[in-house]
Amino acid sequence: MSFLRKLFYITIYTNLLIAMAAMAQCALTYIIFERSINWYIVLVEGTATLLLYNFSLWWSKPKYPKESKFPRTRWIFNHEWVMWLNNGIALLVLGYCLWHIHLYSFLFLGFIGILSLLYGMPLFTFRDRKVGLRQIPGAKIFHIALVWVCSSVVLPYVELANIGVTIDQWVFIALCGLKFIFLVICTLPFDIRDIQQDSYYHLRTLPNMLGEQKAKNLTYGLLGLHCILVLCVPYAVPIKIGLILTNVLIFALLKLAVFKTKDHYHYAYLLDCSLVLQFLIVVVVGIFSPGT
Repeated sequence: MSFLRKLFYITIYTNLLIAMAAMAQCALTYIIFERSINWYIVLVEGTATLLLYNFSLWWSKPKYPKESKFPRTRWIFNHEWVMWLNNGIALLVLGYCLWHIHLYSFLFLGFIGILSLLYGMPLFTFRDRKVGLRQIPGAKIFHIALVWVCSSVVLPYVELANIGVTIDQWVFIALCGLKFIFLVICTLPFDIRDIQQDSYYHLRTLPNMLGEQKAKNLTYGLLGLHCILVLCVPYAVPIKIGLILTNVLIFALLKLAVFKTKDHYHYAYLLDCSLVLQFLIVVVVGIFSPGT
């Protein structure tokens, strides 16, 4: 159990968990589209996510990182070589995979990269000072969800379109909407956890504006809405079952762990795990469903 806990923390600290989550969500898109998984696109998604999150860590590096009150910051900059090793491997894999995707997919990936950088780059004027999107009241969570929808849904769609594969427009539109809601659900607990920290840095996130309890109620409400919408969309039955089972699991995680105590800072990262588990649950349900 101790080994699993350490492994869990290492995947968080190194951003490998969020990279795996990005890959899982991208692969899930192909399953919902009922098309073969393009592993070049999936690997592009994972490596680009890893590099982007590591760049964000490096960009926000405090003056004395080894004296930070946050265990993650201390660990990362005490083991900085791990980050650079991961970056090197990710760059090599990314470079190789980019040779195997369509030019328009490559250009769209560049657009996603620019959109991602707007999160922290001080390019917008707010109250007479330059800020990134994360400093604009209420924008942070929706920006994150939009970037993930573009990378995990629209990017595979663009690649499929460029090789002549047609996807039902309603399936595509429904997936964009459902994914956006699902990512807001998975992101809200992080902002709820960080209410005090965000207030210290003068960040007006959605939970800061609503209050902690209303933000929790919003999370549960969106989870219920997501379940209802899943029942209405034109997906195969095994996929619907897998998505709803994941929502049940997330509800349990929120009730029994994430929202139950503030003593365990890393419980919120269980929501990142759910991004991976959603893919695995859908795959397993599909394997054991009759006629699949």
